Amino acid sequence: MRAFFQEWLVEQRSASVHTIRSYRDTWRLLLRFIAERKGGGVARVALADISADEVRAFLHHTEHGRGSTIGTRNCRLAAIRSFFSFVADRNPEYVAQCAEVLTVPLKREPTSAPCYLEPAEVEAILAQPDRSTVAGMRDHALLSFLYNSGARIQEALDLCPDAIRFDAPHCARLNGKGRKERICPLWPETVTLIEKLLERQPRAPDERIFVNRYGKPLGASGVRFKLAAYVDEAAKAVPSLRSKHVTPHSFRHATAVHLVAAGVDITVIRSWLGHVSLDTTNHYAQANLETKRKALEQVGAPAASNVPPSWKRDASLMEWLDTL
Repeated sequence: MRAFFQEWLVEQRSASVHTIRSYRDTWRLLLRFIAERKGGGVARVALADISADEVRAFLHHTEHGRGSTIGTRNCRLAAIRSFFSFVADRNPEYVAQCAEVLTVPLKREPTSAPCYLEPAEVEAILAQPDRSTVAGMRDHALLSFLYNSGARIQEALDLCPDAIRFDAPHCARLNGKGRKERICPLWPETVTLIEKLLERQPRAPDERIFVNRYGKPLGASGVRFKLAAYVDEAAKAVPSLRSKHVTPHSFRHATAVHLVAAGVDITVIRSWLGHVSLDTTNHYAQANLETKRKALEQVGAPAASNVPPSWKRDASLMEWLDTL
């Protein structure tokens, strides 16, 4: 296990810290799960105990016992597969066991339309933070940045002052999945919010901008907690928010859908959001109902015709069908 994390993931694969932490959490859960089923401690779990059946039982527990999504289940399986691929290369005597584990399939999940926020809903949420306090200024600036840039939550939380161009043309440099860097334009209003926050809460050029009351980097779970409270309050003015599960990622969805509605080229949106595949970006092009309605209005309804179709006019065909 030490060789897998330190030599393989860190030195050879140069995996990001987020990937390493995700794999670490998976193995913590898996080892504790197997230890409980075996009736001993984690230290007594051997490699031979981690069979394909145990992996399948763990995945079932992840989805149904812990209430995780299918996506989370597949992420856990990806971490397990990566480890057993590593073991198969290093220790040929475990090839048969590794092959069995590697055949455990990913579970397909239904693809639903992304939940995005309408402009009025975004405005209602942004109006909730108390901007007279540092925490309120921080929350308002963070949510505004998420909507402006379409950044993933961790990309925004990793933002430092030296990654922002405060002079015109305003932009931010983001590091996304796979350590891919991209540049996102910023509204002057967003830059002003960040500048005012830095005046109240100064940060060094290489320090993260969004921090908690103790000056420590803000976590994604903390953002989700605060956002849920803001959504509850905003729902009093905009009732449509009550039926939506709003997360920080909802602002990313909103950015994409609103760019599509504004007529921005899909390849530009792909670069804006940092998507690897254009298929992912096309998913947002199908989500905006207003865009579909406008397209339908341009096409128009087909003109009604009183002439029956040819198959109804062909009496011989109808008589032949009656004989079947």
